[in-house]
Amino acid sequence: MRDIETLRVLSKQTETSKASGLNEEPPHELNREALETSLTIALMFHASPINETHVMRKVVIDGSTTFGFQRTAVIALNGMIKIGDKNIPLQIVCLEEDACRKIKEDRLTGYYRLDRLGIPLIEVVTEPVITSPEEAGKVALAIGRVLKATGKVKRGLGTIRQDVNISIQDGALIEVKGVQDLEILPQVITHEVQRQLTLLKIVKELASRGAKEEDFIYTFKNVEKIFKKTKCQVIKKAIEKEQTVLAAVLPKFSGLLGIELTSGLRFGTELSDYAKFLGGVGGIFHTDELPAYGITEDEVMELKSFLKIYDNDAIVLVADKPENVYNALNAVLNRAKQALKHIPSETRGLFPDGITHYLRPRPGAARMYPETDVPPVPITKEYLKRLKETLPESLEVRLSNLMKKYGLNKKLADQVLISDYSEVFETVASTTRISPSFIAATLTETFRSMQRDSIDVNILSEEIIQDLFSFIDSGNVAKEAIPEILVWMVKHEDVTLDDAIKALGLRMVTEKKLKEIVDRVIRDNEDIIRKRRITALGPLMGIIMKELRGKADAEKISLLLKKGIGETLNR
Repeated sequence: MRDIETLRVLSKQTETSKASGLNEEPPHELNREALETSLTIALMFHASPINETHVMRKVVIDGSTTFGFQRTAVIALNGMIKIGDKNIPLQIVCLEEDACRKIKEDRLTGYYRLDRLGIPLIEVVTEPVITSPEEAGKVALAIGRVLKATGKVKRGLGTIRQDVNISIQDGALIEVKGVQDLEILPQVITHEVQRQLTLLKIVKELASRGAKEEDFIYTFKNVEKIFKKTKCQVIKKAIEKEQTVLAAVLPKFSGLLGIELTSGLRFGTELSDYAKFLGGVGGIFHTDELPAYGITEDEVMELKSFLKIYDNDAIVLVADKPENVYNALNAVLNRAKQALKHIPSETRGLFPDGITHYLRPRPGAARMYPETDVPPVPITKEYLKRLKETLPESLEVRLSNLMKKYGLNKKLADQVLISDYSEVFETVASTTRISPSFIAATLTETFRSMQRDSIDVNILSEEIIQDLFSFIDSGNVAKEAIPEILVWMVKHEDVTLDDAIKALGLRMVTEKKLKEIVDRVIRDNEDIIRKRRITALGPLMGIIMKELRGKADAEKISLLLKKGIGETLNR
């Protein structure tokens, strides 16, 4: 949420502690603005606020909090949101504090930024009644629209995250963390369903092969001598560092590790993720993918001979420190044994393409306990009555107002409302002569296109965006120059609009210069004009825009061209 620094924004020290000069600090209440915004949202969801909020500590040990726990408070229960003709029940609305964001990971070390630690989050949990990927996308969008209507929350990449629980018949409950982009939410669910369906096929295949738990042997073989002259760099470096190379047999798993569970994800990768998480290794090698990575066919044959395996067995290799290798292979065998009977419940992370990866086991229930540093806050009937009387307008009402006031079509008005730039739009539209439709299209469609091209427009301040439209309104910059200017500013820190315009050479040409250029293009293309008549406008417009893009207004160019073409034809 905007302008709220932390869930525990502490009030001023008491006069007693100030006067004493002692290092004493009493418990402090929740941030009142965060609490009030959460209650407002809960009421907009028709949920029932609880009588008194109690803050709990949720144990977090992955490094994303600096103190080993995350604070969370239940705000309301039993809400509802309507999707078409279907009512989607909402279990709970919570207020919690954000954790640090991970910026990179190196083996057992995670690196985090503290810039969002403690920022208040609203958590909305639906009942398990969503039955399709498409419906999940609609529910997430509808929830976001209600949040946006308050004017107190931010939406968009980095500020909104969906944690999606996915399960199928005979499958497992899988939680996918941190889906930021609503557009890929249905895709994420589709991939996860396909992953589970394929894993169920592997369970059946192993049963048909007669695979049994008692066939697994947790005695791992040292195979360094087989790879003394190997060209595999991972194994070679491990041997040079006097580490170890161990092999384990997966009985009756031959051919299964190479199966693609869903697009771009193989079963062997699942086993590797477990080895990385529980063993801290870089990954595994397995015989379904060998020879490869510098491991030769001869080395594979020697390995199989040394381990005396059957044709339908698979081998897993790990090269690293001895303790890491043992932990990694134990994790691989334990996960493989699970594949004999069921799909394990997991928490999974997300790649940008919508494919998931193993993140950690599902947390248990015994991970929350009372936060003694934050006292309970009573929620009185009088307080709730005041909030109900001042609930924000619904997005439907605001949508109608936007369409009437600025002449926007429904699609553009809707895009503006669910964007992070609705306030910017109204400011620019009411203070400039620029077409509201053009402003809306720029702030939604143009910005979204830039995001898809990995241009992070979110780092641009509202002031910069407003100033850019002011430059256009004053005739200093052409509308067509907006994407080019914004891209340049995203890539250059601490610069002004003047810096960008000067660096890109996008100062508007004078009307006299523009007239000269148009006249020249008309003279050079009289044959085309006489042949194509008024339809010559398109190609001539292209010639001039290529020369003057960002330096002249397209509408002015079009008017001058039409006039020049008409005069040429009349001659």
